[in-house]
Amino acid sequence: MDISDAQRARLQIFELVVYWEGAANSSLLVKHFGLSRQQASQDIKRYTALVPGNLNYCNSRKCHQPSSNFKPLFITGEAEQYLAWLSQPLPLQTLPIHSLSLPSRGLEPALMRAVAQAIRHNQRLEVDYVSLTNPNRRGRVIAPHSLVQTGLRWHLRAWCEHKEQFRDFVLSRFRGDVTLSGPATHSAEQDVAWNTEVELIFEPDSRLTPDKRSVIEHDYQMHSGQLRIKTRACLVQYLLQEMRVNTKVLDAVPEAQQIILVNLNDIKQWLF
Repeated sequence: MDISDAQRARLQIFELVVYWEGAANSSLLVKHFGLSRQQASQDIKRYTALVPGNLNYCNSRKCHQPSSNFKPLFITGEAEQYLAWLSQPLPLQTLPIHSLSLPSRGLEPALMRAVAQAIRHNQRLEVDYVSLTNPNRRGRVIAPHSLVQTGLRWHLRAWCEHKEQFRDFVLSRFRGDVTLSGPATHSAEQDVAWNTEVELIFEPDSRLTPDKRSVIEHDYQMHSGQLRIKTRACLVQYLLQEMRVNTKVLDAVPEAQQIILVNLNDIKQWLF
């Protein structure tokens, strides 16, 4: 497809709004990307040339609308993509949306620069680290290979020379200066838990009535009464936390529990 990356990005947003909101015109591109009206009109002409028959123009509303034969070209057609776009801090918001204000973990810029450089250039880091089990600073030498976002927190997956194993470090628990300390001796390829894929199988709590189980099945888009999610073995615990599934204690109220893990034995070795 002979279009620039910049134009592709603009046409994707145009198609996204047309498809999900049922109408869009050149004003969308003008306001969102700061284009001239002429350039915005040229983009829309380019779109109609790429996918003729996708749009109908409504003279009364002065906008383009999706035709009955509309077939997405630049978008997936999945609701998650549209919701993700709506949740971004944009200069133009087409629909009213409110997001929760979540606390910042207060990551130091110098720390992030050192971490990014260590991962990119396969370097070791000398750091001070605290935890709930060891709240006093303790020096560590680690070899990081990946960043992991687990809901409210960012983690660093790294080889720990003190523990002599790959471990997860919470970025907000590093303290003081961080120093690059020569080539890493361990890489992601050696991290077994990182490279092992496991599947978690969830079902509605069996204590719920059939009607309530049906509600949960629809909520999670289950198939044959099950939700199956694949993840890296070292991330199993974080996934369970995000799903609010406690594998140790069953909530006394099934409506609060909602879903349960049914293949605990398969993934028990990866829990901590």
